Amino acid sequence: MSTLLLTLAVVSTGLYAGMMLIFRTGIMPALARVPDAQFVNVMRRINEDVPRGLFVLTMLASVGFPLAALFVAPDGGRTAIQLWLLAGGLALSVVNHGITAGGNVPLNNALASSESAGTPDGEARAAFEPRWNRLHTIRTLCAVAAFALVTASGAGWS
Repeated sequence: MSTLLLTLAVVSTGLYAGMMLIFRTGIMPALARVPDAQFVNVMRRINEDVPRGLFVLTMLASVGFPLAALFVAPDGGRTAIQLWLLAGGLALSVVNHGITAGGNVPLNNALASSESAGTPDGEARAAFEPRWNRLHTIRTLCAVAAFALVTASGAGWS
C-alpha cells in the first residue's frame, strides 16, 4: 500500500507541477504578446474552464497522496531523510495551494468582475497580469520543488 501511495504522490505532484510549468513557460509568454482585449478574453475563459474535473482532482491529489504516503510507512520502514523529504514536498504543495487560494483566485475573480463593471481591457490587464504572473512563478517553483522532494523521498523504499 505504501508503494502505491508514494507512486500516486509522485504522479499527482508531477502532473500538477507540469501544469504549473506549462502555464509559466508557454501559455503566459504567448499571451503576453497578444492585444489587451484578446488577453483579457482568453484569461477569463481559462479561469472559467481550468478549475474543473481532472484539474481539481489533480490539484487535490497533489496534497492528498503525499499526506497519505506520509502516514503509511513502507514495509522496510523509512529513514529520517525520506520522511523529511516527503514532508517538505507536502508542505510545498500546501504553500502552492495557499498562494493559489489567497492570490491567484482573487485576481481571477477580479478579472471576471471587471467585465461586468465595464473596466477597459487595458486597465483590467494591467491590474491582473503582473501580479498574477509573480504569484504564479512562486507557486510554479513550489510545485516543481514539491515534485522533486516527493520523488526523492521514495529513494530506497521497498
